Amino acid sequence: MTLWQPLTRRESYLPIEDHGLIGDGRCCALVGRDAEISFMCVPRFDQEPLFCSLLDRRHGGGFRLSPQGVRQSRQRYVDDTAVLVTELRTDTGVVEITDAFLLRVGARLEEDAPAAAGELVRRARVTHGEVTVHLQLEPRGGAHVRRRGEEWLLDCGRQGVALRLSTSRSGTSPDCKVTLPAGEELVVRLCWDDSPSPYPTAEAGLEATLRAWERWASLVVADVPRPDLVRRSALTLKLLDYVENGAIIAAPTSSLPEHIGGSRNWDYRYAWIRDAAFTVFALRRIGLPSEAGGFLDWALTAARHNHQPRVLYDVDGNLPPPEAVDEGLEGYRGSAPVRWGNAAAEQTQHDVYGEILDCAFQWAATGGTFDDQLWKWLAGLAERAAHAWRTPDHGIWEVRTSGRPFTYSAAMCQVALDRAARLADRLKLPGDAERWARQADHLTERILHHAWDDRVGALTEDLGDGSALDASLLALPLRRVVPADHPKMAATCRAITEQLGAGDGLLYRYLPERSPDGLHQQQEGAFLLCSFWLVDNLMGQGHVERAGELFESLCSRTNHLGLLPEQIDPSDGTFLGNFPQAISHVGLVSSAVALARAARGAHPELSTGAWFT
Repeated sequence: MTLWQPLTRRESYLPIEDHGLIGDGRCCALVGRDAEISFMCVPRFDQEPLFCSLLDRRHGGGFRLSPQGVRQSRQRYVDDTAVLVTELRTDTGVVEITDAFLLRVGARLEEDAPAAAGELVRRARVTHGEVTVHLQLEPRGGAHVRRRGEEWLLDCGRQGVALRLSTSRSGTSPDCKVTLPAGEELVVRLCWDDSPSPYPTAEAGLEATLRAWERWASLVVADVPRPDLVRRSALTLKLLDYVENGAIIAAPTSSLPEHIGGSRNWDYRYAWIRDAAFTVFALRRIGLPSEAGGFLDWALTAARHNHQPRVLYDVDGNLPPPEAVDEGLEGYRGSAPVRWGNAAAEQTQHDVYGEILDCAFQWAATGGTFDDQLWKWLAGLAERAAHAWRTPDHGIWEVRTSGRPFTYSAAMCQVALDRAARLADRLKLPGDAERWARQADHLTERILHHAWDDRVGALTEDLGDGSALDASLLALPLRRVVPADHPKMAATCRAITEQLGAGDGLLYRYLPERSPDGLHQQQEGAFLLCSFWLVDNLMGQGHVERAGELFESLCSRTNHLGLLPEQIDPSDGTFLGNFPQAISHVGLVSSAVALARAARGAHPELSTGAWFT
């Protein structure tokens, strides 16, 4: 149980870390320690937000169960579930608020099948004293409200969503106050599905939902360091999994800033192809092959939709809408602009060739098969990769300049050629496997020679004359481009730690003043994934004890619920960027599995070992 803490706000906003995530595999919501649902999109992740007071306290709308006179609060998940409990201590008593998106009757989350019941339950139960709770349902843009029997119907024109609201107490409305003595409760049910609720009571729905989550969580392996956080990471990734087709979104939010007051505010409610290979590798190793296979299948299907593969798609595998600025919202703590859509979908990013071929490689190595057309398309990507690395692109960090010949992009073109060669050789598929293998080896040597800067003593961000460091190069051993213990890779690891270090094991991705990204040298926080990559590099170099210490330090960065953001503010440890961030949790899982192998005396295995012997 987390400790009681007072609620603190800055510019009237709760800290990002003072939130938990609930969801049902189709949509999700953030719930603050003040029991307000401050960000929620229904009926799926990338819809117009129904509530987004997290991005504008006055105009964003919210779903509040606000006790009067709150002094302190605390939050916890019901063990091994996505059911969240927020307790609030007031001047007169204590109220416990349970929040959950209900799952369908008999839902089995390990199957790629619809699980969402289209219903949110909020139960406020007073455990001590007497508490007055203010129920306030306020969609962004307002709603046309009318009564029908015991229900309230809300037509939300801005979102195009029709809601049904019901409560356990007669006489309540979408905006009312209810006083509850100890032992009594107020249950609120919000539905957006056209069909009636499958549960006669909210309690029945909560019990069935708890059992479904507990059954799924029991599949996650426990023989790892910090099994509690590994399991919570797995649950978080499942909450970001569009279970109907296997897509996993990067984060459930948009425009949470990477620097307070800055404009590094992006929409992350989409699925990135590059995340798939990392995520699939991690999920398989903690006992979740179904989720891993689902994401692989989705990634390969989505990438084939266009002649030119993109780096990100919506959950249906289509391009997201054009990026647009929402002038009607001030942004979290005044950090404008708020953006919907993501222009990175239109960028040139050569690493996509390697990401797709690595996904295909993992697909085949775990029993997947290719039809002739799919293999012809994959082989064509390898041919493109053989030339693409010579031209500038926007890179893994999606810079908003004209681009550069990024080392990471060239490395991922090497991955494309290497995996194509291994697939063709292993499965006797058509294609010049020997040439692809030679080209991959040549590209590795070129990276080691042309990205190396003697003055810096490290591999640098591009294959040109630049000398700037880039923490993405810590991923090269994870993609089997350069071994972690190669002298130049070890030197690069040391240089990144020294020059991009933000203190206490945190790392910046790059320094904007040395690596122009088109955002006027604006600051950002330390990028958590890079620190987990550092853990993996240390293990690959045989520094297992140091790796374990850094891993524990990073685990201490999770919030009270075990959740991680995209970035950390090194000055005070507060969270920055969209939250919770899938790839940060993937990093935690991957490092935990590698440390567990090292503890057993096995090779840490920083990436898939299949078909590399």
